Amino acid sequence: MDTTRILDGKALAKTVQSRLRSQIEAALPQRNRPPGLAVIRVGDDPASAVYVRNKERACERVGIASFGQHFPATATAAEISAKIQELNDDERVDGILLQLPLPAHLDAVALLLQLDPDKDADGLHPINLGRLTRGEAGLRSCTPAGVMEVLKAYNIDPSGKNAVVVGRSILVGKPMALMLLEANATVTVAHSRTQNLADVVAAADIIVAAVGRPEMITADMVKPGAVVIDVGINRVGDGAGGYKLVGDVAFEEVFEKAAWITPVPGGIGPMTVAMLLKNTVEAYLR
Repeated sequence: MDTTRILDGKALAKTVQSRLRSQIEAALPQRNRPPGLAVIRVGDDPASAVYVRNKERACERVGIASFGQHFPATATAAEISAKIQELNDDERVDGILLQLPLPAHLDAVALLLQLDPDKDADGLHPINLGRLTRGEAGLRSCTPAGVMEVLKAYNIDPSGKNAVVVGRSILVGKPMALMLLEANATVTVAHSRTQNLADVVAAADIIVAAVGRPEMITADMVKPGAVVIDVGINRVGDGAGGYKLVGDVAFEEVFEKAAWITPVPGGIGPMTVAMLLKNTVEAYLR
């Protein structure tokens, strides 16, 4: 396999982290404290536990202080609310992340609204999404920001290109479309209800798959020389009683046609964490 066409998010994330570490070291003498990131986790979702552990390790590597808080699944909205307020007021904390999904009895939207927008490390507060829509500076949604960082690092300029984003979630699809528009791409947002989805995707110079369906984007949907960014991460059985991680793109077959492609794992996942750290450091430096 010709690995020169793989967009290596894992390696790029290390580069970003090393850049952040230098910025923190340079700022420490004036600030007298490191940047701080607080991750609030509620319940015992195993995937969330792994994500949070990875985020805390990444913080350690770059010199960000962690202020993690783990609540039981029975925690009330009032308890989480009080913790958010406390972190909003804590001068040691520059970034706050509410780890989703939350237990069913909690309203994620209502809780996210309580975050100080300037400490919203995930870039999901309506004010930050509004800033993105208006093209103003602000904390950016981590996964799509990670995609843009990958394109930039590999000198893939979206300007004038046809970009198709498959998926319309507020986490990825919508902010992704806005960021590509900001980079002067012509953007189509496709989703599960799109008619002739295969034809829509086949017209794309840049495909961003963020739909949460294992290997949904197949080779017949990709034109030769397209750039394929796979944001999906799905657990599927490996036939031996275990599981493997696959993306939303059928990697092996699409690889043959794409000019560039991200792997799963090791593509956009590590970049999402790197952008979370970047948002925290940006808030700290401001």
